[in-house]
Amino acid sequence: MSTAIHAFTLAIDQSELDTLQTRLAMTRWPERECVDDWTQGAPLAKVRALVDHWQHHYDWRRCEAMLNGWGQHVTEVDGLDIHFCHIRSPHEGALPLIMTHGWPGSIIEFCHVVGPLTNPTAFGGRAEDAFHLVLPSLPGYGFSGKPTHNGWNLDRIGRAWAELMQRLGYGGHYAAQGGDWGSAVTATMGTQAPTGLAAIHVNMAVTRPSPEDMVDMTVAEKASLASLQAYATDGNGYAQQQKSRPQTLGYGLADSPVGQAAWIYEKFHGWSDAGDDPDGAFGRDAILDNIMLYWLTNSGASSARLYWESFGQFSASKVEIPTGISVFPQEIFRPSRRWAEKVYTNLIHFNTLPKGGHFAAFEVPDLFVDELRTWGRLVR
Repeated sequence: MSTAIHAFTLAIDQSELDTLQTRLAMTRWPERECVDDWTQGAPLAKVRALVDHWQHHYDWRRCEAMLNGWGQHVTEVDGLDIHFCHIRSPHEGALPLIMTHGWPGSIIEFCHVVGPLTNPTAFGGRAEDAFHLVLPSLPGYGFSGKPTHNGWNLDRIGRAWAELMQRLGYGGHYAAQGGDWGSAVTATMGTQAPTGLAAIHVNMAVTRPSPEDMVDMTVAEKASLASLQAYATDGNGYAQQQKSRPQTLGYGLADSPVGQAAWIYEKFHGWSDAGDDPDGAFGRDAILDNIMLYWLTNSGASSARLYWESFGQFSASKVEIPTGISVFPQEIFRPSRRWAEKVYTNLIHFNTLPKGGHFAAFEVPDLFVDELRTWGRLVR
C-alpha cells in the first residue's frame, strides 16, 4: 500500500454542470403536501424555491474555489482513497485537530469555522488558541473512495484517521472532533486511544440513561428523553431505510438531483434551531454547496451504507481519554453530564449552549468556535 499523499485539485467538467441544469429543468414534481407544515416532509413550495435558486442563481465554481483554497489531498489508507483538506495555521504551537463530518453533512459544514480556528488573531481571538485542521471526507462521502466490500465500519475508520494523522506528521500529539457520524468516529478513536491522541471533543454525545438515571430526572433530562423518544417514533425513518436498504434508496438519489436535495434539505429544517426557515439559518448557497458534494460524486447510496455498516454501534463504548462535550439545544441527543460521565469517564469540558442544533459548526459557528477554544486550552 502506498503511503504517498497527493495534491487534489477540484475541477468539475462543465458538461456535468450542464447536465445537472437539464435534469433540474425536467423535474417531475409531486403534488403539494396535505398539511401546512413539515410533518409530511419538505414542503413543495420550499423545495421549489431551493431548486429555483439552484437553477438561476447558484455558482458552483465559487464553492470549488473555496475547497481548492483549503488545500485538498488524497492518500490511500487501508486500500481506499481518502480525500481530506489540510489547513495549517500560521501560528506556532497550533494544536493539530482532525474534524469529522456526518450525514447529511460534508466538509462544507466547517466552512465558517476554518478561518477562526486556524487563524484566530484574524477573527478577534488569541494566537495560542490556533489549530492545524485536517478535514477528511468519510469513506463513501464526497471525494473519498467508495468501498466495494463491506467492512468500513466505525472501528476501521477510526484506525484510518489515526494512520492519516501519523502520515501527516501529527502522531505525537493531536486531538479529534466530530458531530453526527463524526462524533461516533471520534468517540471510537477515544476508545481505541491510538498513540498521540491527546483528547477528543464531540457535539453529539450519544449516551442513553440507565434505569437508575430515570429516577428523579431534572427538567432538562426529561426533555432530552422526550426528544429521544420522538426521534425513535417519528424522526428516524431515513435511518431505518439507510441502514436496511441503502442500495434501493440509492437508485432514486442517483437519478434525481431534486430527490437528493430534498432528502438532505429536510434535515436542515428538522435538526436546526431555525424554525421553518433553514434557508435563513444556513443560506441557500451553503445548503446547495453541501448537496452538491453528494450529487456531483453520486454518493447517495455509498454514504447511506455507513448506516448499514455501523448504525447499531453508534453509542460509544467507554472512553477514558480527556473529552469535551458541547450540547446544543436542538441536537437529536442531549445528554446530561451525569449520563455522559458513565461513558466519557474523563470529562474535562461539558457545556450546554443557548442556541444551535445538529449542524453546530454550520449554524452557530461563533458558539462552536468558542467551545473548541475553551476545550482546546485544557489539552494543549
